[in-house]
Amino acid sequence: MKYHMYPATQDATSIFRFKLAASVFAGLLLLVTTATALAQRTFGEISLDKPRVIVLTDITNEPDDQQSLVRFLSYANEFDIEGLIATTSTWLRDDVRPAVIKKLVQAYGQVRPRLLEHAPGYPEQEYLMERVTQHLPQYGMAGVGAGMNSEGSSHIIEVVDRADERPVWVTVWGGVNCLAQALWQVRETRSPAEVKEFVSKLRVYTISDQDDSGPWIRDHFPGLWYIVSASSEGAEWYHKATWSGIAGDKLYQNGPGHKFELVDNPWIEKNIMQNHGPLGALYPHVEYIMEGDTPSYLGLIRNGLGWAIRPDFGGWGGRYQLARTYGESRPIWTNTRNSRDRVVAENGVAYVSDQATIWRWRQAYQHDFAARMDWQVTTYEEANHNPEPVVNGHDGMTILTTTARPGDTVTLTAEGSTDPDGDRLSFHWWVYGEAGTSARWWTNRNAGAYPGDVTVRNARQIEAEITIPPDYLTNDRHRPEGDTRVHIILEVTDSGQPPLTSYRRVVIDVVAEG
Repeated sequence: MKYHMYPATQDATSIFRFKLAASVFAGLLLLVTTATALAQRTFGEISLDKPRVIVLTDITNEPDDQQSLVRFLSYANEFDIEGLIATTSTWLRDDVRPAVIKKLVQAYGQVRPRLLEHAPGYPEQEYLMERVTQHLPQYGMAGVGAGMNSEGSSHIIEVVDRADERPVWVTVWGGVNCLAQALWQVRETRSPAEVKEFVSKLRVYTISDQDDSGPWIRDHFPGLWYIVSASSEGAEWYHKATWSGIAGDKLYQNGPGHKFELVDNPWIEKNIMQNHGPLGALYPHVEYIMEGDTPSYLGLIRNGLGWAIRPDFGGWGGRYQLARTYGESRPIWTNTRNSRDRVVAENGVAYVSDQATIWRWRQAYQHDFAARMDWQVTTYEEANHNPEPVVNGHDGMTILTTTARPGDTVTLTAEGSTDPDGDRLSFHWWVYGEAGTSARWWTNRNAGAYPGDVTVRNARQIEAEITIPPDYLTNDRHRPEGDTRVHIILEVTDSGQPPLTSYRRVVIDVVAEG
């Protein structure tokens, strides 16, 4: 069966324990016994539906919204796009630009036939045009309240009210007052129970706070699922934001420049803009940072990492923790000491930061985007396509769950993985420590290994062995918060041009003997 994200509760620990208990005890997740002879191990599978997505964008305030929309449309088959709504922000206070959205959708329509040669599911141009709308040209809370309904806010309500079990992701690239007005209208016209039901269907990821309606929403709708690196309305706090890891190393001086050439103008001109069709021609040069808004949807691409299940899993959209931070009235998915990743950059130095949770994937997401742009101007035979990984006989992009005891060795194999273009495949198995065990322990550890670390043998081979140390459940350094998860990531990369990577995540719950 498919698992529709996770319960509306904000309790992160209970969410995951619900999922693990479901996979092992209640049978809510599909249990399959591996067909391989090398390890008779039972796995649960967590699959994700195609996400429903609404975009709120202050497009034209600077080049990055238009850049992000080019990428978004190149991945239009990965989403059920429910709305493209022009809004204001602190950088565009008295105007909205839906005409620019439509211009990009028209360019998308020209390349859609080529895209369909490479992958199914790209929506028709007319379908997207019908979903382009706007909120009022008012800044922040000035556009919220009586008499402030708009085409955009009414559209959000209509989308959420549809008979669809899937939640609606609202990705906010600028100000969020269009969503604030929709919530205000629902609260004014419906019972508390109906408001609660409406709110439970929403998943919001905002690129910092770009108007004053974001804090208002979080205060007045405490049950709303919300990701944000909270900030003032200006750029003073952008250097601390997780999303700035997409490309902010130089502007915000908060990253090591890991593979920075891939997010700089010369590479972008060659691989995205020039000779890549009408949509590529509309990708503007970088002025501040490349695609500051893209992290709001990047994790929703079903690449095998399963970021949409829980933001603390980590993935292309960054990694966040559920916490009540200073100034907030309740827990939100945000930045904490434990939301950081420890990553060794290409310069050989280890860095611990929130931005590292995104820039660690930089080569993969840029190569993936370049391939999508190639699709728009080439035949299937001329382009590269993502490998299709298999783990212990399980294909697809599901997350696998299993249990192990201290001292166990879990054998994982990628035997059966294929590449649609016949390219040679390479494999890399690694422990995503920050996503499991304890982020506090992992990100603040010394460079050397502690006794009892989970180890991976044959990490670069098609078959790997994951060993759980005997003292795993008794060594407090491993689980100061009582967490027993081990996340194993498989990266499968092809030899095509550009090289493309797909992933599989295996989550092992370490349980006591008996």
